[in-house]
Amino acid sequence: MEQRKLGSTGLAVSAQGLGCMGMSFGYGPADQDEAVATVHRALELGITLLDTADMYGPHTNERLVARAVAGRRDQVVISSKVGSEIDGTGAMTGRVNGRPDYIRRSIDGTLERLGTDHLDLYYLHRVDPEVPVEETMGALAELVTAGKVRHLGLSEASAASIRRAHAVHPLTAVQTEFSLFTRDIQTNGVLVALRELGIGFVAYSPLGRGFLSGRIRTPDDLPEIDFRRIAPRFLGENFDKNLRVVHGVVELAKEKGITPAQLALAWVLAQGQDIVAIPGTKRRGYLEENAAASAVELTAADLAALDQVAPPGIAAGDRYPAPAMAYLNG
Repeated sequence: MEQRKLGSTGLAVSAQGLGCMGMSFGYGPADQDEAVATVHRALELGITLLDTADMYGPHTNERLVARAVAGRRDQVVISSKVGSEIDGTGAMTGRVNGRPDYIRRSIDGTLERLGTDHLDLYYLHRVDPEVPVEETMGALAELVTAGKVRHLGLSEASAASIRRAHAVHPLTAVQTEFSLFTRDIQTNGVLVALRELGIGFVAYSPLGRGFLSGRIRTPDDLPEIDFRRIAPRFLGENFDKNLRVVHGVVELAKEKGITPAQLALAWVLAQGQDIVAIPGTKRRGYLEENAAASAVELTAADLAALDQVAPPGIAAGDRYPAPAMAYLNG
């Protein structure tokens, strides 16, 4: 698979990584043996970037990644995240915590769970509105100096926060949701800032949380315990409006002889060589389908047709419930 550089700090990864969250969290039950086999297949296909976070589980996803890469640590770039607060009992509090003491404590747990002495890329999961980003970034920079972390990033940060953080320590990557349904970075100054500063971009949920795969036709297609059942884009009239957009993507994919997921992923990858996508899956079949999107070439006419079907702002409904929306673009 094609390799791309994330920013100007020397980190090279596969153009597609693997989002591991759904193997443990958010999208209903998962077969752990199949999840491990999916990671192994990803490595066989040349996928080198594995994305996790301490909050996924909490903690269980990092352990699963460790199990999957045992004996293969030198073949992968592992990214994890910190800042979605987990209390002393291992439970999520629903708050964001960017305090330096919390950052310093959290990294050791992440390294232990991942079974490694260093993390390749460490993101601040959300910017804490009560802590200056410079203070949080200073603590993260200490981890680089200590050799516990190689590269630093932010997730769902505003252009202003990106600039302030980068002034403290060079950022390698910024991770934000980005797909035909979610194109905020193209209009809110984030992509402009990244390219001006030489920071790479990692697109999570490039398939619109599975909507753009064309496989979700009704909310009943979602598992009973699934984050999307409370996500506004999958509720009521919003679902119906978004499904009409998906129908347009499905038709364009048929014309090209590929799947809707491959078309949606190819669109993300076509937005720049500084962009890496991390579609998530817990099954080898979907992984192989996604990986094949890297070979899809989109013409100017294809891109124009997609812009007509899914222009910026077309998605109905917010990405998250209201409490989580408050921490976006922080």
